[in-house]
Amino acid sequence: MTNVTRRAAEIRLDALLRTACDVIVQRGLANTRTADVAQAAGVSQALVFYHFATKERLLAQAFAYAVEQDLARLDAVTRSNASPLTKLRRILRLYTPAGRPMSWSMWIDGWAESLRTPELEKVSRKLDLRWRQDLTTVITDGVREGVFECADPAGAAWRINAVMDGLAVQLAVHDRVISRRQLAEWVRLAAARELALNPTQLD
Repeated sequence: MTNVTRRAAEIRLDALLRTACDVIVQRGLANTRTADVAQAAGVSQALVFYHFATKERLLAQAFAYAVEQDLARLDAVTRSNASPLTKLRRILRLYTPAGRPMSWSMWIDGWAESLRTPELEKVSRKLDLRWRQDLTTVITDGVREGVFECADPAGAAWRINAVMDGLAVQLAVHDRVISRRQLAEWVRLAAARELALNPTQLD
């Protein structure tokens, strides 16, 4: 395969993944067929199977593709020269549905389908853990610099993420149960309690 041919194949694969994400958001993971993705992309179903081999692999890679966009933004935060407090503020904003509306529907769908699809569960677990690991690193750095007080950074990261997950699902799934302002306030309160901060420091 020449470099030009390889590049064309990569572009086609990227386009297929973007199209698959759009279809999944509309139809849901459980209701998305390879034929739906092929039709939306304007290609043959055989080409979809050429790239992904199985429907399960297509769904898992599309899910990973969507979430990787969030992880790229997360990396930009964690690799910056900002202070741990600033990084924490940015991560809390980035994680909420207001910061990532499309991928939150993908996350919720992905968690549900992971109960039945081992390949999707493997991808979901790997990507989900990245958020906790990066938040743990930010908290650990803050403790070392004397900005945060926390005896268990890893445990605090899990508890903060659990609050964010639970509230974000309610906001994304149930209309008008809680507001975005309430979610933001409660997340800041939970993080502040874990790290001995005043919630206003996380505004």
